Amino acid sequence: MKTLVAAAAVASDSLYMTAVQAADTIKVGVLHSLAGTMAISETVLKDTVLMAIDEINATGVVLGKKLEPVVVDPAFNWPLLAEKTKQLLDQDKVAVIFGCWTSVSRKSVLPVVEEMNGLLFYPVQYEGEELSKNVFYTGAAPNQQAIPAVDYLMSKDGGSAKRRVLLGTDYVYPRTTNKILRAYLISKGVKE
Repeated sequence: MKTLVAAAAVASDSLYMTAVQAADTIKVGVLHSLAGTMAISETVLKDTVLMAIDEINATGVVLGKKLEPVVVDPAFNWPLLAEKTKQLLDQDKVAVIFGCWTSVSRKSVLPVVEEMNGLLFYPVQYEGEELSKNVFYTGAAPNQQAIPAVDYLMSKDGGSAKRRVLLGTDYVYPRTTNKILRAYLISKGVKE
């Protein structure tokens, strides 16, 4: 995490050169829900980003400047996610944002991040089928995680599976992953 935070600050330097040069610190946005249904998962992520920033600031600096966290709480409210992203980029002048924990959160902020040429570090696996120069997707996509698992299950060591049942909750990641896996399994001759 420390490496990601430092790399993000350096990478963002070229995007926000004038704002960063004028400030005594490099502002880092933290966009995780601290209230609402996702607070139980995202509060730990906020704490992890803050810990990494504290460790970086205690042992050195980035581009000769300390990192300054700017924490906002979108409360897992999709319109508020976009609004808080705009606030971080436009008013708070952050160089980079660490945030979002679900695909729908990422998709809610993506138009704002792209329009304002911001930089978002997304910390979890994602469904693929999206590419933005403004997002670092740090987790695995189905071709890196689910397909190797399916290949193993179809192998002799994995039990030589011949049939499939795809389950998942009803939201973006499992729906898209199931679509990808269904097409992959059909191409391998596995029946439903």
